[in-house]
Amino acid sequence: MKRNAYFILAMVALLCATGLIFTTLAQTSSASHTFLPDAIPYGPAPAFVAPGAQLAVLEGNPGAASGDYTVRLKMPDGYRIAPHWHPNRENVTVISGTFKVGMGDRFDESKMGTFPTGSFAYLDPDMHHYAIASGEVVVQVHGKAPLQFNYVNPNDDPSRKK
Repeated sequence: MKRNAYFILAMVALLCATGLIFTTLAQTSSASHTFLPDAIPYGPAPAFVAPGAQLAVLEGNPGAASGDYTVRLKMPDGYRIAPHWHPNRENVTVISGTFKVGMGDRFDESKMGTFPTGSFAYLDPDMHHYAIASGEVVVQVHGKAPLQFNYVNPNDDPSRKK
């Protein structure tokens, strides 16, 4: 009888220890995929957007052939993104500042909507749109890779101006 009790006690202890190990590993694993605001690794934005913005890749690879990605784009006051479209859906959250967005093939500030901090929008594939930062703005964009910019007017593509 004592032998069975010791065996059961040992099994319960083993299960508890195993659960503790898996819980610790899961917490350690997820902690390595978090970003505090002051530690977000911003760097120069890619050549397909105008110089002056900074980009941080938070998750995935936006240039990959497939997979999910999450990026943040930090833009100075007055930063403009010319009319363009994407082949995949774009999901945008305004993290800080005021972001103005317009729809269509021609940049027209009088036809832009104003999106303050906390706003969210999604743009379906092939929707032609443009934007400007009102004050310093940070937006978070997530979607399915690859993230591609297709400018309505190819001459607006900053990567062609080198």
